[in-house]
Amino acid sequence: MTQAQKISLFLLRVVLGWMYLYAGVTKIIDQEWSAAGYLRSAKTFSAFYQWLAGPGMLPVTNFVNEWGLTLLGLSLILGLFLRLSTTLGAVLMFLYYLPALSFPYPNAHAFIVDEHIIYIAALLVLGSFRSGHVWGLEEWCASLPICSRYPKLRQWLG
Repeated sequence: MTQAQKISLFLLRVVLGWMYLYAGVTKIIDQEWSAAGYLRSAKTFSAFYQWLAGPGMLPVTNFVNEWGLTLLGLSLILGLFLRLSTTLGAVLMFLYYLPALSFPYPNAHAFIVDEHIIYIAALLVLGSFRSGHVWGLEEWCASLPICSRYPKLRQWLG
């Protein structure tokens, strides 16, 4: 991998990491924040999103949303556990994409592809290129005794 490729992967990883970290932390700090409004306005798979917004599920949905974004951001910034976090982050972004979709228009200025699809693609690129090994902590983590004892763990975590 060339130096320019390493720099590009590193910058993409850190910039996306900051975006997700900031989004998660601001949701955690704001005691009034809830995913209920977004979920209840779902245009696609509305029954599923209504269930996620129900009184029994909403606290779980909010917790997963807040902490999922925060941990994804930390993972990207630190370059640690990227294979797992980018996969789960892509799933989360797909779940964000579906409620806004009024096929084939996710919003007034997009046709099929909106920012969520771009985030999914970027996360998949970061995970598949093992970008945590580029100025991240995954190289160090891979050398820990637990990773040598359990090679599948190393494969999933990065």
